Amino acid sequence: MAYDYEKSIRPGKLPHIWCPGCGHGIVMKGLIRAMDTCGLDKNNTAIVSGIGCASRLPGYMDCCTLHTAHGRAAAFAAGVKMAKPEMNVLIVGGDGDGVAIGGNHFIHACRRNMDMTYVVLNNNIYGMTGGQFSPTTPTGANASTTPYGNPDPTFDISKLAIGAGATFVARTTAFHATQIDKLIAEGIKHKGMSVIEVLDDCPTCFGRRNKFRSVVDMMKRLKEVAVPVQAAAKMPAEKLEGKILTGVLFKEERPEYCAEYAKIIEKAKGANA
Repeated sequence: MAYDYEKSIRPGKLPHIWCPGCGHGIVMKGLIRAMDTCGLDKNNTAIVSGIGCASRLPGYMDCCTLHTAHGRAAAFAAGVKMAKPEMNVLIVGGDGDGVAIGGNHFIHACRRNMDMTYVVLNNNIYGMTGGQFSPTTPTGANASTTPYGNPDPTFDISKLAIGAGATFVARTTAFHATQIDKLIAEGIKHKGMSVIEVLDDCPTCFGRRNKFRSVVDMMKRLKEVAVPVQAAAKMPAEKLEGKILTGVLFKEERPEYCAEYAKIIEKAKGANA
């Protein structure tokens, strides 16, 4: 029997706004399956986003949702988690919203290790606002603001998350659809800040400017560059040139921020009694 996605979609919100061939719908389906796997109560689950194509995702979800200012998703999500630590808090957004405009909020959310799950849909471009280059646009690639090739080096979002202090970091691609929900579910179950980067495709703003003939070609690219971490451990360095590691990249146990903050509150109460 086919999976029933409709039960998790807010009535009257479909069809979605994403372009034909966009991978965001694949990620949304993975998120729905992950939430179902984890048995999340929709009335006790908040999905927070900023601005952009990926940030439209929570609007389709039948749970508590918050569509915030550009780049501020992690900050708003932190406010929700601090006010209601018992809630399941998820963040969804694109590469530009998350690590460009929202970069400072992203690194401090990772540093604090608050129990939230951030799903970053990385399609290497600002898709909604005109096709400008983002911090993950490959060096040399074309965008509306780099018509002769992007001169900037790129961010590795997963490495950035690890370096900033996130305690669960994983990566997959829109091609590897069945892996998306498994990694998101593992992130949700982890007690601490989880970042799941999903390499995605944008046929409209990235693909057509960079001479991809079709969405199929873009999906093939995602398949070809992805190497599971277990396989990478057995490969020589020269074989990994130009490849992207997928799977769980980092995991550790560390005190969760809200729990530690609650201890401070109790300590303050005792001192003032």
